[in-house]
Amino acid sequence: MVAAACGASPRCPECGARARRVHSCYERCPCRAALVWEEVAGQTAGPAVLLRPGRMPAANVRRAGWRAERAVSALKSRVEDLAPSGRGRVRWAGRRTAVPPHAPRGRTHTVAGAAGSSAGAEASPRILGVDEFAFCRGRTYGTVLVDVQTGRVVDVLPDRTSETFATWLREHPGAEIICRDRATAYTRAIKEAAPDAIEVAGRWHLLQNLSAAVEKTCHRRRSCLRKHVEQEEPPTEPPVIDLPVPELPRTPLVERTRARYVDVHRLLERKWTISAIARHLGLDRTTVRRFKTTPLDELLASAKDFGIHKARLLEPFKPYLNSQFTTGYTSGTRLFHEIRERGYTGSLQVVRRHLAKLREGTAEPVRADIPSPRCITSWIMRPRETLTDQEVEKLLDVRIACLDIARAHDLARCFRDLLVNRRGGMLPDWIRQAEEQDAPAPVRSFAGFLRQDLDAVTAGLTLEWSSGKVEGNVNRIKTIRRTMYGRASFRLLRIRILARI
Repeated sequence: MVAAACGASPRCPECGARARRVHSCYERCPCRAALVWEEVAGQTAGPAVLLRPGRMPAANVRRAGWRAERAVSALKSRVEDLAPSGRGRVRWAGRRTAVPPHAPRGRTHTVAGAAGSSAGAEASPRILGVDEFAFCRGRTYGTVLVDVQTGRVVDVLPDRTSETFATWLREHPGAEIICRDRATAYTRAIKEAAPDAIEVAGRWHLLQNLSAAVEKTCHRRRSCLRKHVEQEEPPTEPPVIDLPVPELPRTPLVERTRARYVDVHRLLERKWTISAIARHLGLDRTTVRRFKTTPLDELLASAKDFGIHKARLLEPFKPYLNSQFTTGYTSGTRLFHEIRERGYTGSLQVVRRHLAKLREGTAEPVRADIPSPRCITSWIMRPRETLTDQEVEKLLDVRIACLDIARAHDLARCFRDLLVNRRGGMLPDWIRQAEEQDAPAPVRSFAGFLRQDLDAVTAGLTLEWSSGKVEGNVNRIKTIRRTMYGRASFRLLRIRILARI
């Protein structure tokens, strides 16, 4: 039922004058809590009243200011409990809350002004989780602090430096266990401001770092896999033409990769730190570390292959195209229709581009069909029971083809078993095995990093606490940040994170 007043204009309770014109028109339920529940759950909340407030003369603006103060006071008491989440709550607060004439306009300022006084940092919890999140990926980052026991955000810091985090720890003592990732800045802050706290390395980050080491091993031993496949399975496709090995194309991405590699290693020879190089070149520290540890050939190969996933659709049909080209059939349109009948789903331009390379003599020879390094890493890192029979057979072939990948497989499975079953006391034995000469170089490097942070990693593989709830809050922050579309400041973002709006 909708009721609307149709009588004369109401009088102002302050001055007694009648309103001259209608100010606005909106619906209001008798119970605001019922209205919010109706918006959230889509349920009927009772009768609605159509309100038509009047516009008063300028001399009576004090009345409007009183109404605004009352509305903001109501918003303060309901902004955490009644409003819907995300962008809907901002829209709700901005539509139903008036602001004084002298206050900044807009729903962003309304929520910040209403919730800012009540959203403050809580006391330091006994078990604290810390992790970084991106304001702008690759450029600016912040820090989120979470109570691991309850999963609620304790505070949000405007950067990820060790000084800021150390200052917060001094102002909020009491943390006994701190769950963190492998970032050295947080480690330095904990040792400086909370030396008695137990550091716990995040198990998810440990698996991620191990996965990166295994994938790097698969990248380096790709030639072994190709040689094994070519020896075991002779090609049954039409004869393939022998083409010269092409030179690396001089694309902007390849040239930029080459220049960055030179700049990074030039500064490394001058004994610059990774952080200093990142600030000087405007790069992320992870990027600088990758240019430091990865060979130039591997970087250039990744740059050359960037963005050619559509061209890979042609790989199964290249033997047929090459054989037809050698017999004199060079029409791109005709060959396109022929391979399309055989299951090709790519475009005509990709076929024409490959034929042009054949005419110029710069096309790559057809390679054996081998699994990608990422697929092999996925087979190794996933639990055995989740693999299909076909994946198990392919993984066995890969292990037979390359001893380094087989060794990385055994070490990775052993480390995962230590992590899942919380056998942190056996970690030193695993590190000694991973540092032996027969272990792949990336896995040895990973073991060296574990030895440098042995206490925190052992605690992560022994205690029940981890940074899983912190990662969940980081995902929630990403959602909140995207709904704000970059319009608001760090102050409003912090308020929304702490107030869970």
